[in-house]
Amino acid sequence: MTLTFRCPAELEGKIPPPVPATLGLPGWLKAMPTQAFNTANMRDEDTIKRCPPFVDAMTSGFLLPLICDLKVENGAITWDNDLPSRVLEFPRSPIGFHDESQVTGTPLFEPDRYVIKFHNLWTIEAPEGYSVFFTHPVNRFDLPFTTLTGLVDCDLFHDSWIHFPARWHDTNFSGVLPRGTPVAQCIPVKRDKWVARTAPMTAEETERVRELTKKIPREPGLYRRQFRT
Repeated sequence: MTLTFRCPAELEGKIPPPVPATLGLPGWLKAMPTQAFNTANMRDEDTIKRCPPFVDAMTSGFLLPLICDLKVENGAITWDNDLPSRVLEFPRSPIGFHDESQVTGTPLFEPDRYVIKFHNLWTIEAPEGYSVFFTHPVNRFDLPFTTLTGLVDCDLFHDSWIHFPARWHDTNFSGVLPRGTPVAQCIPVKRDKWVARTAPMTAEETERVRELTKKIPREPGLYRRQFRT
């Protein structure tokens, strides 16, 4: 399965490309230990680095990068983004904004505070029947912003830009957000109609739950060995 990312021809090689999320893991995850001392249980135990669901979510899909350095100082954001002349119209700035009125009535609303918008200069085409789920880079609590989540039918909508609104939550941040910083994560999802079914456990299902629940603490890495694909 392929997601196709296209940029204006004059920008090829001049803006950072999307990357598989497996190649964009943050330094803190790579550096953290796989085990740490649990003061409540008085023994070494696995950290989230050994939690497959935590890591698998971070490595799913693709990361969309910031197109140039952003300098943040005293509440002002500046940049130096020397893009070539254009044949196709596209935003030349790395960010835009949404007026606070556009989030009136939501928890994002604050008087006299914009929602920023990261500009993405790649169109995105998905296979037939697939949408693309866009969200904040998963588990990237270290970033000074939080990207809003959206779902786009990219099998049909693929000839224009998809930009990424975000709330800049770290108002004390001062410094440079470097070119290539992931600003959104995109994961293809197949469109289907789903219904929820509820049912009481049968005696056999109850026994399976009991047995697996006992095995999990006895056999470290059980999920990774037996269930993870």
